[in-house]
Amino acid sequence: MSRRLTVLVADDDASIRTIIAESLGDEGFDVIAVDCGSALWQHVEEGLGDVLVCDVVLPDVDGLELVPRIRRRRPELPIIVISARSTLETAVRATEAGAFEYLPKPFDLDELTACVNRALSGAHEVIPASLKVDISKTPLVGHSPAMQDLYKILARVVHTGLTILLYGESGTGKELVARAVHELGNRREHPFVAVNMAAIPRDLIESELFGHEKGAFTGADQRAPGRFEEASGGTLFLDEIGDMPLDAQTRLLRVLQQGEFRAVGGREIKRVNVRIIAATHQNLVELVEAGRFRQDLYFRINVVPIGVPALRERLADIPDLVEHFVARAHRDGLESKRFSAEALGALASHAWPGNVRELENMVLRICALYPEPVIDGAQIRAEIGRQGTKGSASMAGQGEGLSQAVHRHLDIYFQAHRGELPPDGLYGRILREIERPLIDISLRATQGNQLRAAELLGLNRNTLRKKIKDLGLKIRR
Repeated sequence: MSRRLTVLVADDDASIRTIIAESLGDEGFDVIAVDCGSALWQHVEEGLGDVLVCDVVLPDVDGLELVPRIRRRRPELPIIVISARSTLETAVRATEAGAFEYLPKPFDLDELTACVNRALSGAHEVIPASLKVDISKTPLVGHSPAMQDLYKILARVVHTGLTILLYGESGTGKELVARAVHELGNRREHPFVAVNMAAIPRDLIESELFGHEKGAFTGADQRAPGRFEEASGGTLFLDEIGDMPLDAQTRLLRVLQQGEFRAVGGREIKRVNVRIIAATHQNLVELVEAGRFRQDLYFRINVVPIGVPALRERLADIPDLVEHFVARAHRDGLESKRFSAEALGALASHAWPGNVRELENMVLRICALYPEPVIDGAQIRAEIGRQGTKGSASMAGQGEGLSQAVHRHLDIYFQAHRGELPPDGLYGRILREIERPLIDISLRATQGNQLRAAELLGLNRNTLRKKIKDLGLKIRR
C-alpha cells in the first residue's frame, strides 16, 4: 500500500487551517497544521511533509523570511506561499524567496489542490532569488482578482530577459506595467527608454530608433544616438507597436534577430543589449491577417503576452486608485478630498471607456475645482454627465449576470469602508435593496395588477400587498 503524502500547513488563522486541512484531507492527503513559524521549523527539521503551504503572516516570524531558510534546510520541499496581502510586492518577494507558487487570498480550494499536486509531481522549477529591491516604489495600484493575476505573471518574468508583449485598451497603464518590470528586474540600474511609435513621423522612425550620423540626411547637423543606444543595458519600451509602418517593422525584425544595428548613414555595427517590452491596444493577429503587421515580427515580440485589465474588469480597485490619485494631488499642492461611499459607488457604475487614465483625470479635476472636503455621489454623477460619456451601470455590466453585478457592487461597498466592516444588519439591507426594484418593475410590467404580479413573483397576494406597503411602493396603473 502506497504511503499517503503529507502537506504541512502554516497559518495563524485557525479557520483557514481547518478549511485547508479538510479540503486536502478529502483529496487523500495527510495534513499537519501549525499556527506559528517555530512549530513549522520543528517539523521541517524532522523531515516531515512532502509539500508546504505557508502564510506570509505568522505570529512569530515573517513567512517570506522563513522560506529561504527552509529551502536551504530542505531544498527538495516545494513551498506554496499564501497571503491576504495581494500586492505585486508580495508576489515578487515570494518568487525571490524561492516559492514554487504564490496564491493570493481568498483562493479557490480546487486551485490549491491542483497546485499541491503540481508541486508533488516534481514538474517545477524555482526561479533563483535576485538582489533585493525597493518594491514599494512600483507604480501599480490595486488588489482585485484581475490585478492579482497580473502580479503573479509579472513576478515570474521580471528576473528573466524575455521579450514581453503588453496588450490592453488605451489608458489601462501599460507603460506603468513596463516600468514595474524594469524596476524589479536585473536591468534596473540601467535606463528605461519609452518610445511611442504612433507619435513618430514615418520618415524619422529609423533615425529615432537607431540614431544617425552627421550628414546622413538634410538637417542632420550632428551625430545623434537612437533609442536602442540610449537604452543600452536597460529596457526599451515600444508603445503602440501596431502603428509601426511595414518598412520600419522589417528593420526592427532584423535588429531583433541579429542583435546588432547600424545608425542611419553609419558604417559601424553596434551590438544590441536591451530588453524589449512592446505594447499595443490593437489586435495584432488581425493586423497580421490584414497584411499590416509582419507575422515573423509578431512571433518575435510575442514571447510572453500579458494582458493589462480594463478598469471595468477591476472595479474593486477604484477606492485604492482614488486614494492614490488624491494623495498625488495633495503632493502637487491641491486640497485633499475624501470620497464618500456613495461617490465610490457612483464611480463604480461608470463604464470608464478611458480606463484608469480617465479616472485619474477626473480625480485630479475634482481636487482642483471642488471646494467641498467630502465628495458625494451627486457630484460624481454631475461630473460624469459633463464629460459627455455614457457611464451607466448597464454599460459597466454588459454581458454580466445579476449575481456578478451584485458581487461587483458589494466589492465596492466593502472597499469603501477601508478595512472597517459595514454597519450590522447588512443581509437584510441588501435583500431589501434587491426586493424593492424587483417588485416595482414586476408591478409596472403587469400594469399595477397585484394578482398577476403575485403570480409572476411566486408570492401570496397578501404577502405582496404587505411588501408593497412596507417598501412604500406606489401602484401605477
